[in-house]
Amino acid sequence: MSGWRYFVCPVEFNNDSNRFQVDCEPSELFQLQDYTLPSILESFTGTLRRILRQQLQERLQDQKFCQHDPGSRGIIDRFDWQYLMATFVNVYIASFIRGPNPSKVIQQLLALRIDQQLHIFNSLKAHLTEKGFLSALEEVMA
Repeated sequence: MSGWRYFVCPVEFNNDSNRFQVDCEPSELFQLQDYTLPSILESFTGTLRRILRQQLQERLQDQKFCQHDPGSRGIIDRFDWQYLMATFVNVYIASFIRGPNPSKVIQQLLALRIDQQLHIFNSLKAHLTEKGFLSALEEVMA
């Protein structure tokens, strides 16, 4: 889902166009990366993959699978999955989609020790200087 900005950027409502808009550069968190599993987990995932493939083949060979699943509890199973997915979607939106609330960020910064606040201030100042924002601000104020 990282290929679509709608899933990785804050969605804002534009009153002028009366539409939702998505406009941001996706964070490094959303860049695809290759990971390697430890060898002990690779053997486990291979076994699990084999078991799932066998189960799927057996289900597909069973002609009555689509009509009746003897292990299913029917509609109750569907609601269980809805609760799980609703929880996942809520966590995903709260963690990645909604932009940070500036007032909460400031409250959290003010709760830090003074040396931590100074470190953040100096990092932010260096970043803004590197981007050329501070020099532009100084020209405007002069």
